Amino acid sequence: MKYGYFDDERREYVITNPQTPWPWINYLGNEDFFSLVSNSAGGYAFYKDAKFRRLTRYRYNNVPMDNGGRYFYINDGGTVWSPGWKPCKTELDKYECRHGMSYTQITGAKNGIEAETLFFIPLKTWAEVQKVKLTNTTSDVKKIKLFSFMEWCLWNAEDDQNNLQRNLSTGEVEVKGSTIYHKTEYKERRNHYAFYHVNTAIDGYDTDRESFVGLYNEFSEPKAVIEGRATNSEAHGWSPVASHYIEVELQPGESKEFIFVLGYIENKEEDKWETKNVINKQPAEAVIERFNTVEKVEAALNELRLYWDTLLGKIVLESGDDKLNRMVNIWNQYQCMVTFNMSRSASFFEVGIGRGMGFRDSNQDLIGFVHQVPERARQRIIDIASTQFPDGGCYHQYQPLTKRGNDAIGGGFNDDPMWLILGVVSYIKETGDFSILDEMVPFDNDMSLAQTLYDHLTISFNHVVNNLGPNGLPLIGRADWNDCLNLNCFSSDPNESFQTTENNTEGSKAESVMIAGLFVVYGQEYVELSKRIGKVDEAERAQTEVNKMIEAVKSKGWDGEWFLRAYDFYGNKVGSDENEEGKIFIESQGWCTMAGIGKEEGLCEKALDSVKERLDCDYGIVLNNPAFTKYVIEYGEISTYPAGYKENAGIFCHNNPWIMIGETVIGRGEKAWEYYKKICPAYLEDISDLHKTEPYVYAQMIAGKDAYKPGEAKNSWLTGTAAWNFYAVTQYILGIQPDYDGLKIEPCIPADWKEFAVKRQFRGAEYNIRVVNSAGVNKGIASLEVDGVKQKGNTVPLFDEGTHEVLVTMG
Repeated sequence: MKYGYFDDERREYVITNPQTPWPWINYLGNEDFFSLVSNSAGGYAFYKDAKFRRLTRYRYNNVPMDNGGRYFYINDGGTVWSPGWKPCKTELDKYECRHGMSYTQITGAKNGIEAETLFFIPLKTWAEVQKVKLTNTTSDVKKIKLFSFMEWCLWNAEDDQNNLQRNLSTGEVEVKGSTIYHKTEYKERRNHYAFYHVNTAIDGYDTDRESFVGLYNEFSEPKAVIEGRATNSEAHGWSPVASHYIEVELQPGESKEFIFVLGYIENKEEDKWETKNVINKQPAEAVIERFNTVEKVEAALNELRLYWDTLLGKIVLESGDDKLNRMVNIWNQYQCMVTFNMSRSASFFEVGIGRGMGFRDSNQDLIGFVHQVPERARQRIIDIASTQFPDGGCYHQYQPLTKRGNDAIGGGFNDDPMWLILGVVSYIKETGDFSILDEMVPFDNDMSLAQTLYDHLTISFNHVVNNLGPNGLPLIGRADWNDCLNLNCFSSDPNESFQTTENNTEGSKAESVMIAGLFVVYGQEYVELSKRIGKVDEAERAQTEVNKMIEAVKSKGWDGEWFLRAYDFYGNKVGSDENEEGKIFIESQGWCTMAGIGKEEGLCEKALDSVKERLDCDYGIVLNNPAFTKYVIEYGEISTYPAGYKENAGIFCHNNPWIMIGETVIGRGEKAWEYYKKICPAYLEDISDLHKTEPYVYAQMIAGKDAYKPGEAKNSWLTGTAAWNFYAVTQYILGIQPDYDGLKIEPCIPADWKEFAVKRQFRGAEYNIRVVNSAGVNKGIASLEVDGVKQKGNTVPLFDEGTHEVLVTMG
């Protein structure tokens, strides 16, 4: 069953049934200030950090689902409804939600009143703008009552839920005209406040939740709305909220528009106050002035649209397949931007209080984002590298507000350092900016320890070399990419986290074949980069280490038909045909085939054939097989999940592209394309009832073949799946690869693809690339022409400017 449709021309997904199988959300904001908004206007807003600077409250895992948001209530002669259907759930005569690029428009209609609500965050603005347009579609005069509503979070989202003995006494507000200010703790240690404003005179307000909602009422039937009047309550402790009350008269056919602004302000210490206990409102009033008319709001929205026109104009595909085009051209790139901004911190599955920006995660997110805003990618690389330790190890996460390492998680994930090489190399290949390597970057945010970014890469490379196990393979540490494969944990206490409990590495023989493949892939990149900047001796040294690793994998990491996953604490094989469960894992098959280890001897082909035979299913490639049916203490969290879910034989969509890329390495375009379509959301729209999550963005996990309900997805939006699928389809299936000397063209496609075209902006020039496959091959370039001139090899040379025509003939 479908719940809406794609509007490709407007770059929107249009939801026509508010009762989606899970809240289908959108993200507002592109830098610093962000909001999450569901198709029924649920969600919340925050500045930079969803834990420490949360503006509004939201209730996760609640009954009913998706409670809390930016609500508008209409009382029309005693009939109470909301344009987003929730929270009132009054049956509407019309409902439509349009999720677009950083904006959402929800329209509802009831009894001749149409309410169109627009939500967006203007560029370079710490505020969410909401435009409400009310239209009388009847031939009678309509007198209605409009109430806005949102509930303030007391800044620290975790403490807000836990520390009630304090928090129920601390809430403070101010009201001035049509603006409600939230100033809890402002007089003490905070330099920030929030405000909620409407650009018209109001007929009342409420700032105390119980006065507005009623102590025993639901959001669906707030007392003030049912009674049709505000109480002008002022919060002193308890639960502060913000609600405007506006009486609206509409002539037949008349429309009226109101602009609401939810904003965040920081003041310097010397500028905090107007007078004693009266906050300095001038910065808020300046923001309000920018958006106090419909014309100003429309101009800001148009500016946002043009911004996305520019971003999405950098890579444009014309394939003849609408589903593929909309994913590559719109939704996959959009999800890459959102994931770059959020890492794994704030979604409708991540509550925004537990995880900051991931070291590993953010480096991977870069590969789907770097072409959009390279200067932001550059700064992100510096921020990430600044949290590294002098020995090359890393904090696994850092907080976006402070950019400092997160002590709550710590380090010891031995794959982390190698991802920095991926991030840096991807940035340089896209931009040609080698100067980033000379940037002085601290260790553990201590500038007295600073070395160049290139030195950080060397230390990252050496971290693997200096931490090898008895088989010459990398020691796994706390875990590698799979956080749930905890070979040194041995946890028997259900109250402790596998990611923070003791990491028993002393005397451990736990090695990772996945890190070995990762090391070969990005070790080779480090070798090439070193050569490019004249460090020939270092390149030779590094190549020697890479060669050793290749041989170690061939001799100790091969199980006969596929690559081993690891060795455990005691030196026993993991991911071997010798094992009872978990005989084969996806990660090492992906990385070792991406690295081409044993390609000449047929190892890559055998491994990928084993993936097809043992791991593939209708909805994607599962992570391991057979699934674990009992807890294996020396394996850790992976064996705690029910069979078919998450890391225990779920379809972990993040690593499916590694197999796609592996298939392109050996030239099997049909297989790569088959795997791509299986997890691509646009191809799953018809099974939304089963899939549950949004049909316009990737989910982290789809239930595998051993699950109770195979095909059911979870954890949408914030996942490395977004970047890796974009990377796989654009650079390895379509084969348009940024490289140091230009654009390398190396498609690997199904034989029945006759042609496709890609417009690619790259280092100041634009390339119109047409790929013709009349020979019906999977891979191989017979000829390459640029502006009518035949080229040697398969690399389009660099131009500083202009538009250039590229003709690629496969054969």
